[in-house]
Amino acid sequence: MPSKSRALTPLPEGLSAAPERLAVRKTYKLYIGGAFPRSESGRSYPVTAASGELLAHAAQASRKDLRDAVTAARKAFGGWSRATAYNRGQVLYRIAEMLEGRREQFVAEIAAAEGVPAGKAATQVDAAIDRWVWYAGWTDKYAQVVGGANPVAGPYFNFSMPEPSGVVGMIAPQESSLLGFVSVVAPAIALGNTVVVIASQDRPLSAVSLSEAIATSDLPGGVVNLLTGSVSELAPWLASHRDVNCLDLTGVEPAARVPLAQAAADTVKRVFAPHGVDLDADPGTARLTAFVETKTVWHPLGI
Repeated sequence: MPSKSRALTPLPEGLSAAPERLAVRKTYKLYIGGAFPRSESGRSYPVTAASGELLAHAAQASRKDLRDAVTAARKAFGGWSRATAYNRGQVLYRIAEMLEGRREQFVAEIAAAEGVPAGKAATQVDAAIDRWVWYAGWTDKYAQVVGGANPVAGPYFNFSMPEPSGVVGMIAPQESSLLGFVSVVAPAIALGNTVVVIASQDRPLSAVSLSEAIATSDLPGGVVNLLTGSVSELAPWLASHRDVNCLDLTGVEPAARVPLAQAAADTVKRVFAPHGVDLDADPGTARLTAFVETKTVWHPLGI
């Protein structure tokens, strides 16, 4: 005997069987001292896709945020600079692992922000991952390449060794959000420096996402500090800050570099301002050399 079908109770008017979920919008914050604060000023600014579509609102860092970032970088410098080169290499490699695991997210973010095909965005992400691995491999080899024993006339040993300079202030390249960020940050921290970096103003989202990967990569808090916002507002204060030892102007147009270099000269900073930067080229070792000092040690022979 055929079974009788049971009538379904109709849903109240206005309700559907499968309501759509509300999108969970991501909040993009600063990264200072291993934490993710909003700007103390409460300001934010819109970040749009290449098509003009609103992607997110990024935190607009203030002078107070910049001072907090420099303080965090200085506090972290002692421990990070004393870490073994082998350990620093492991940490940088771990960042590459984290980026590899979130590869699809970064491809989507770059494709939207820069208006490029997914294939080209994937090429940039892969290059960023490879760059972390490249500099991870140099951490325990660089001293042997640029340092060594020096010939002297007398009963002495004389050794030259590279040492990190300290806190490095950076303005990341503006046109390449992820690869540009990695290209300036990785070599500086590979040799024991700590950094305060101003991300690409118009394309900061992938750099903020990378800071989230960095936060879970065993890198001590304060080694990398990320600010988003107006470069013209933040860069002069970064250049003139008395507790910043080096200044990287890679992301600043040549015409705007002179006043920043002059501000840096007041506190005797080393200024690195390369011309014609090709982020797709072999990274080489020039950026490693830019942020180290050479210490020479004399020791009596036979005593």
